[in-house]
Amino acid sequence: MARHIELNPVSHITVGVIGQPGERTFYLQGAQGTQTISLKVEKEQANVLGGSFDSLLKELDEKYPDRSKTEEAVWMDMSLREPVEELFRVGNMGLGYNEDSDQIVLVAYELVPEDEEPNVVSFWVSRDQAKLLIPHIQGIVRSGRFFDPGNEFSPKLNGHAH
Repeated sequence: MARHIELNPVSHITVGVIGQPGERTFYLQGAQGTQTISLKVEKEQANVLGGSFDSLLKELDEKYPDRSKTEEAVWMDMSLREPVEELFRVGNMGLGYNEDSDQIVLVAYELVPEDEEPNVVSFWVSRDQAKLLIPHIQGIVRSGRFFDPGNEFSPKLNGHAH
């Protein structure tokens, strides 16, 4: 039977990597109190997540401008918490918004065969947490790229041959 874990609200949310460029494993990690959940994600899923948070925040700031807490987000520790123990590999993710609590919910579904029920984890984050996560995700995704502008041949060291 599939489980649904709710971290509402999260005290910690991040996307991080373990490994060297070309061999990196991406994780979505959230915590509430002493419970930490780590989910394996693909690099592209992490990239799309950052863009989705950005689009949703812009929409929320237009629709509910009075609820935007701060102009400048405060600092938040974005490192993965050890030990990183993968609960499952993510197949799909979705974002939602709860108007009453002014929280964004990130719902991650386990990658399973079509006839099976996936495990699900819901991470409830504040707008400020989401604002901090966007540039962090962008930096993590870009950090595996190598480009030497002084060299005509610049290999992409991300593990894929082109």
